[in-house]
Amino acid sequence: MARTARELLETITAELAPDPRANPLVPLIARGAATRDTLALLALEQRWVIAADRRAFLHLAERDGEEAAGFFGALAEGEALAGERLGAFAAACGVDEARTAAYEPLPGCQTYPAYVAWLALNASPADVVLALHANFSAWGGYCATIAKALRRHYGFPDEACSFFDFFAEPAPELDQKATAAVQAGLDRGRLDENLAFTYGRLLQSYEAMFWSTLHEPTA
Repeated sequence: MARTARELLETITAELAPDPRANPLVPLIARGAATRDTLALLALEQRWVIAADRRAFLHLAERDGEEAAGFFGALAEGEALAGERLGAFAAACGVDEARTAAYEPLPGCQTYPAYVAWLALNASPADVVLALHANFSAWGGYCATIAKALRRHYGFPDEACSFFDFFAEPAPELDQKATAAVQAGLDRGRLDENLAFTYGRLLQSYEAMFWSTLHEPTA
């Protein structure tokens, strides 16, 4: 029996839920054990990730029908809003314009956005929706944990935590757009569940690589 778009989203998200041990850094931040310089690296790397993902989402929005365009357009808009909030977090970490301009990104952190760009060029947009939806579930949880820890252990004001608050907030409208995009892919025969799972598995691996790379200076 064919599964609905909602069932596919829930199934793949559950199947791709990351191993709690796959992220060595967020637990350190959660208990206030990560250094401020590590937090600064997180801010600097996110500056590159946000800009790259936004362009990839805009490209995906141009590739498919109205439903997928709505989902990816909303993601691109969200990246722009998140980018505006990132500066306050970077400043709280002691990152100034000179350090930002001179910063050389870490390959292990930039593998994730590089793969998102690959998906934007090569994958069916409906498959990408499924893969990203699973990854966003884990990312939102990480952001909620970080936002709480920044206030509790590092004394960051609300403005400096707003980047993480943004991603930690429930997004029912985006969830509805994801469901519509996946359903449209099913209706048009443009969705391959096996490929979507593969894409999602790789995204989760690159996500884990991002956090592991940032953890190395702390270890």
